[in-house]
Amino acid sequence: MQDLRGKVAFITGGASGIGFSMAEAFGAEGMAVMLADIEAEALERAVEDLRSRQIRAEGVVADVASRASIKAAAEATIAAFGKVHVVCNNAGVGAGGPFGSFPPGDWDWVIDVNLKGVVYGMEVFEPLIAAHGEGGHFVNTASLAGMVSPPGMEPYCATKFAVVAMSEGWAQQLAPRNIGVSVLCPGFVKTRINESRRNRPSDYGPDERAPPPADAPPSRVLSGIPVGPVGRRVVEAIKANELYIITHPGSKAGVAARFERILAAFDVAEASPALGDVPRGQGDL
Repeated sequence: MQDLRGKVAFITGGASGIGFSMAEAFGAEGMAVMLADIEAEALERAVEDLRSRQIRAEGVVADVASRASIKAAAEATIAAFGKVHVVCNNAGVGAGGPFGSFPPGDWDWVIDVNLKGVVYGMEVFEPLIAAHGEGGHFVNTASLAGMVSPPGMEPYCATKFAVVAMSEGWAQQLAPRNIGVSVLCPGFVKTRINESRRNRPSDYGPDERAPPPADAPPSRVLSGIPVGPVGRRVVEAIKANELYIITHPGSKAGVAARFERILAAFDVAEASPALGDVPRGQGDL
């Protein structure tokens, strides 16, 4: 999709952070935007902000952890704009901690939002994009934590690795339908993801995590890049049909080091006496 003017975008987590930066960037391209967010007041402010800049915008309260909620948001989008072309499955929560300290309810919460929320967005909106035959694009927000796994971030990384893997497969499946798929993999960006627990539903049980001590170091999120360039980078990637959207090129060495360790493991396997009698190529992907 190289010409975005007149097209419609739907963005989860759209009231703030990276989601709102996408809305601004899409609006600058002449798109209409539907913002979806779980925070009603922030959503209202975001829509008003966009409208004040002559961007055609609407908002819908939605919980990405609920397929029914995403379906209702999709129906609201079609009712407002008639069609949808770009869908950004962006909403996410950040959580982690030392091994054994992560509550079961938090595992469910992180998986439901970060992983299942992307699945619901893809499966609900794909038929709507395919129906109008004008092509479209999905942007699924993962993270560089979907390519490397720092200790203590395993719950978050597990969901983000999954988003990368799913997006890679979906990109191949949907290409013949003229629907592109990108996976956004930023490093630290100045958002409020470090405050994700403000939106943790009580359905996942009582919040068992103790608040950080007063003398705790500030979150690295606060030292991240501004959100504006991320939204503009997403526009570039959609137009170029890029699979991987990278916003932090300085992180290349860290990702390469992980891949080198993986490749080295293949060399070890090649020389393994235990595998000496196994025909090469049998069972390979």
